[in-house]
Amino acid sequence: MSEAARRRDGANARERMLHEAMTAIAEGGLADLTMSALARRLGTSGGHILYYFGSKDRLLAEALRWSESALAEQRTALLRRRVTAHRKLDLFIDLYLPQGPRDPRWTLWIELWARTGTDAALGAIQDELDQGWQRDLESLLAKGVAQGRFAVPAEEVPARAGELLALLDGLSTRAVLSRSAAEADGARTTARAAATRLIPRTPPGSGARPRPRG
Repeated sequence: MSEAARRRDGANARERMLHEAMTAIAEGGLADLTMSALARRLGTSGGHILYYFGSKDRLLAEALRWSESALAEQRTALLRRRVTAHRKLDLFIDLYLPQGPRDPRWTLWIELWARTGTDAALGAIQDELDQGWQRDLESLLAKGVAQGRFAVPAEEVPARAGELLALLDGLSTRAVLSRSAAEADGARTTARAAATRLIPRTPPGSGARPRPRG
């Protein structure tokens, strides 16, 4: 087998492990995700999984990074869509919040937050993922301000973006820990209302530009 083929097979095996880990977390939570249990699901050995990741913590961190990479692609597509700035912000919030009380991505976030203080590598992964969300939200808000859609001073965009993301973190954590579908639904309503207060719309007739079509 060529070196390129071995790398491709290794990448496929690694992705399958990450996908299966996220599926197992969605089904049974982190408590049931042991290396031996994951190995049984994959039809392999715990040692084989450790060959790729080195430790359970690293597996969890890489599973989160893998999950977030798909959301990063969705954010990029969202920023390019020809819809109003207000609609983009609503859709951005929907992407950020948990999809339900057993959302595996948010289960991982909560677990890893507790470990980043003592693990520099995990902290670096957290910073990398956080910065992606911050950067894209700033871009969305800055464009909305330039279009006259958001009544926010341009110099305050980074701070407002950070405040909104912090608020979404709190709502998401509460929704996941409560394990209530109603709480998850309520988080979305609360987030949108809070976003409207934090990032107010430009009042009608105050010079807003025409709405983009799409």
